[in-house]
Amino acid sequence: MEWALRQALLHVALAGCFCVATIYMGVFQDVFVQVGYECYAEAPVASLPAFLTMPFNSLINVAYMLLGWHWLRRDGGPLRCSAEAPRARYLQAVFAAMALLYGPVQWLRIGTQAHPAAVLDQWLTLPIFAWLVVWCLYLDKGWKPWLFFATECLSLSSYGLALLHPWGFEVALGVHILVAVVQALQAQARSGNATTRAYLILGFLSCLGFVVLKLWDHQLAQWRLFQRLTGHFWSKVCDVLQFHFAFLFLTTLNRHQSFPAEEKKRKL
Repeated sequence: MEWALRQALLHVALAGCFCVATIYMGVFQDVFVQVGYECYAEAPVASLPAFLTMPFNSLINVAYMLLGWHWLRRDGGPLRCSAEAPRARYLQAVFAAMALLYGPVQWLRIGTQAHPAAVLDQWLTLPIFAWLVVWCLYLDKGWKPWLFFATECLSLSSYGLALLHPWGFEVALGVHILVAVVQALQAQARSGNATTRAYLILGFLSCLGFVVLKLWDHQLAQWRLFQRLTGHFWSKVCDVLQFHFAFLFLTTLNRHQSFPAEEKKRKL
């Protein structure tokens, strides 16, 4: 296994273990999270095992794992020949490993409806959005590992807002999304092209769908279209899509920056 992939998997595993240990030490036991099947518009099926009680909201988490596995295996095309390839590969592998981990965590929350699983699901959302910021910082400033580490630490610590107010997590998540969008727009302005612009727009629309469909899960259930495949289910579809478009956007920017001469030759 190559160095970049090995390091990425190790770092994501260590961060995940840190979050799990912190939660089970009771640090976030007073955080308000919604648990219980009544929080979802999809009707539970009592005859199915716990991990499939809400079959569609459960099985959609397979998509995260497939997406993560796909991008872990993908080598970035021509970028592998660049001197920056190991660093870019590390950034890509960390993001992919996050997707690979996030699927089972969400499935655990759906299946158990336990408070620790719900807290872990919320908490891990923040460093995922922060990693998009890290990748954009790399494209702008180059390889700054301590800056990236500090960004992720700040992201993880921001979940402390959930201890201060019932809407603390939503505030932290909103700030993460805003900063990620601003960084992506700046990266596009610096070195993007028509292709990356299309990926950015599709990623933004997917993010919008992720937020709106999740918030309106119960309200949408009055419509037949959203009674079996509910708003929460479609919000997760949008979440997987925003993950994928973020990968396409950032890896394309990586390739464009690393091979300006080749890009010019293609245009000629």
